[in-house]
Parts: sequence; structure tokens; C-alpha cells
Amino acid sequence: MKHWGLVLFVSLLFEQGIFLRHVKADDGFVKTKGVQLMLNGSPFYANGFNAYWLMYMAADSSQRSKVSSAFEQAKQHGLAIARTWAFSDGGDRPLQYSPGSYNELMFQGLDFVVSEAKRYGIKLVLSFGNNYDQFGGKKQYVNWARNQGQSFGSDDDFFTNSVVKEYYKNHINTVLTRRNTLTGVAYKDEPTIMAWELMNEPRCLSDPSGNTMQAWITEMASHVKSIDGNHLLEAGLEGFYGPSSSQKQQYNPNFQVGADFIANNQIPGIDFATVHSYPDQWLQNSNDESQIAFLNTWLNNHIQDTQNILQKPLLFAEFGKSLKIAGPNQRDELYNTVYTAIYSSARGGGAAVGGLFWQLLADGMDSYGDGYEVILSQSTSTVNLIAQESQKLNRIRKMYVRLRDMEKWNKARHIRRALLWSGNGVSNTGGN
Repeated sequence: MKHWGLVLFVSLLFEQGIFLRHVKADDGFVKTKGVQLMLNGSPFYANGFNAYWLMYMAADSSQRSKVSSAFEQAKQHGLAIARTWAFSDGGDRPLQYSPGSYNELMFQGLDFVVSEAKRYGIKLVLSFGNNYDQFGGKKQYVNWARNQGQSFGSDDDFFTNSVVKEYYKNHINTVLTRRNTLTGVAYKDEPTIMAWELMNEPRCLSDPSGNTMQAWITEMASHVKSIDGNHLLEAGLEGFYGPSSSQKQQYNPNFQVGADFIANNQIPGIDFATVHSYPDQWLQNSNDESQIAFLNTWLNNHIQDTQNILQKPLLFAEFGKSLKIAGPNQRDELYNTVYTAIYSSARGGGAAVGGLFWQLLADGMDSYGDGYEVILSQSTSTVNLIAQESQKLNRIRKMYVRLRDMEKWNKARHIRRALLWSGNGVSNTGGN
């Protein structure tokens, strides 16, 4: 009976995953638990990057090596999350020629991006559309509907026009149900994808009350969740406070965009909050000292409000400083400020789960430079800061994995003791 107890104990260890060290740690879907992202039962804190160009570059077979190189270098520097576009509407080399008409070659480029991210163990955040005109954006959707006889007062009618909303929902459907030509897995079933983003930086300047944006996010979030129950969803917000927290609007830059950080992120279908941080754009007439002071307040307010009010995870989904208007030391100060705030929260199990710098480029992509670019093969001081943050957050992840394994071991040990005790009891009874 004791031998059978030992067999059962070993079986339990395998079942609990104690001996399955060869299984890749990043194979599962990312979920949420309170203010933390969770991966395979452990909190997931991770450093990452933006690379909007991945699909566009991967659609050209002669340029695909740049995508592979970007992921390879990212992995070498400990980066575990990449945010990129799952849209290109109209214009040059589009993904979507017109509503419902797709460019298969471009879609195969996105297939390659997902496949390569999977190969290198990097999670993806994929955005469905753009607030701005680049790669089509909401203006392209409005123009498509206008060509069908719809009338519009402004591009902000994107958020309320029923025809446009159907176009957008159809695009969401097409992306979610796309079956990858390289892996054979539908996007909605692909754990390499960490999350969907409703739109890059949605803004509705015509309605500062935030009601229009609130209704649109609610409707679109419900639509996504009705098709895909596997993945997380975020709205793509920059973090501007709105009327629901009017006392916090003083901490915004001196403008409103029709979004509401608190109310928008309280929508049930939104799984985690996002914040973008560009003091060099938002406070152009301020000196570096003022910009950093603003940034510190901006970061800390959002971490506290996400932790205490939203009670959801928080991803700093974009941040950066342009070298066109600043030097490397000034950029490093911004990166260090963001990374310090994230790590201070993460090491205590807090809501700040990671940051994605804007933007990563591969070698040979000089024409894509916008002043914010980072090329990891160039061992700059900024690259060193990125690698250090990755190491810090990876140590936190490993600590949680060890704690999880210890809990599993203790659980299995208690079961073994119970089995042995039961076995002893049966043996003694049988000997009387």
C-alpha cells in the first residue's frame, strides 16, 4: 500500500507540473486576477515594445528577415510583449482594400508576425484600427460610408454612425476568425496573442463629456467578447481623465480628447487599462524638468487609480522621447522614470504590469525612424536601460513561478502524507 501511495504521489507531481520543466512557460493564454496579469497560474510582469510596422514588413517576403531579427533581438534583451497593428485600411498596400475586401498577401504577413512571435515566446497586443489618418484610420471608414451615401458632420461620427460601426465590427470579425496559414490556428484561439486593442488612441473631440466614447467602447467590447472568450481586451486609451473623475482632470495636459480614463476602463469587457506617456509632445513649451515632474505625477496617479479604483492591471502601452528634440541623456531620464515607477509597483505585486517603449526598429530601417526609435543591436545607454528593466521584471516573474511550484509541492506532499496514513491504517486493520 505504501508503494501505491508513492506511485500516486509521483503521478500528482506530474499532474501539478512539478516535473514538467521542458514545457514552454509562455504557451498559455494571458488572463487577469485582480490587478495582475496571469500566465500559467503565475503573475505576468513583463517588459515590451511597440513595432507598428511588423505586418507591413512581413508582407514582403524579401523583408521578412527584419521581423525575425526584431523578435530575436527583443528576446535576447528580455522583452516579452510586442504591440503592433492588425489594420491597414485603404491606401498603399492595405490589409483592407474596402469594407470586407481583404489583401490576402498582407494578411499572410500578419500570419507570419504571429508565427514568429510564437517561435520566440513573445506575446502580442494587436490593435484593430487607428484614430489617426495613418494606415487609414477612422477617416477611411467615414469616407467609405460617405461613398455609400452616408452624411457626416465630422470624422468623429465614426463612433456613432451605424454603417461605420458595422464596417468596424466586420473587420473585428475577420481578424478574430482568421485562420493562420502558417500555424493553422484561428487568431481567436492563438495564445501567442495576449490581447486585442479596440483602437490606437481613440479620441472624440466633438464630445468632451466622454459619453460618445463610453457608448462606443461598451458596444465594441461586447462585440469582441461575443466572438472571442479567450483573449484579454483593452481600449487603446492614452490615460486622459474625464468628467467621471473631474478632480483628476487637473493632471491632464492642457487639453481634453473626449476620453475618460476611469469610466472607460470600468466597462466590464475591458480587462486592463492602458496609459501612454509623451510629455515632449503634450508639454512642448515646458523644459525637461517640468516634463519629468509632470510624468512622475502622471505615472503615480494612474498606478494608484488603477490599483484602488479600477482594480485591474495597468500596461504603460506607449512612452518615449524623440531624439529630434532631445539628447540621449534626456531620453534615458524619461525611460528611467517610467521603468522605476513600473518596477516599484510590480515588486509589491501591484497593478503596473509592464511598459512598451515606442518604438523598436530592426537594422536597415532608417526610413522608418521618427526620432523615437530604438535599435537593440546598437548598444546605447537606452538599450542598456531596457535590458535592465527586463531583468528586473523577469526576476519578479521567476519568483512567483517558484512560489507557485512550492505551493504545488506542499500540496502534493500533504496528499502523499494522507495517502500513507490511509495506507498504514488499512495495513494495520488487515493484520489484526
